[in-house]
Amino acid sequence: MRGRCLLHGAPITGLPVHEVAARGLARTFQNIRLFAEMTALENVMVGLHRQGTAGVLGAVLRTAGARREQADFTRRAADLLERVGVSGHAGRRAGTLPYGLQRRVEIARALATAPRVLALDEPAAGMNAAETDALRVLIAALRSDGLTVLLIEHDMRLVMGLCDRLAVLDRGRLIAEGPPATVRGDPAVIEAYLGHAPVAGAAC
Repeated sequence: MRGRCLLHGAPITGLPVHEVAARGLARTFQNIRLFAEMTALENVMVGLHRQGTAGVLGAVLRTAGARREQADFTRRAADLLERVGVSGHAGRRAGTLPYGLQRRVEIARALATAPRVLALDEPAAGMNAAETDALRVLIAALRSDGLTVLLIEHDMRLVMGLCDRLAVLDRGRLIAEGPPATVRGDPAVIEAYLGHAPVAGAAC
């Protein structure tokens, strides 16, 4: 499959990950990619490193500026964990957290980069019904805060309940695009549902 990706009208295809993040796009992954032996708080702090100014030397020498920056990052990471509902687990190793909470920590780490667009790749994969419902509430709250969410998801109940606009792919081909009510009744989407679940990309 070939194509290109634009972010706010500017091409980002092929750019290094740190440059994409600097332009305002953060993402999570279908397979959770947390640092399992680090705490939830430390994982979120990783997302803040791009905003640091103290540098490696300052961190090694423990300069006053580096200590202030570390304290600020700790506070901000704690605030983000509270935002996603995981503040009570900040000191636990990420790998020991239940699956649904690990997803939330990953979202908090993505939010730490201060994105304008948050791309969530199959965030409900492997979740039970209660976890998926809690995820829906969280994503809706993030959207209410003004964040643009790009949701790539097979769970059509989640997608239909959250998103303003859908794009449905079948075997890599765009078969429908538009508001949920329109896409739901599209013959091509109905046909695809009968064979296998399509992948939907949705702007929330």
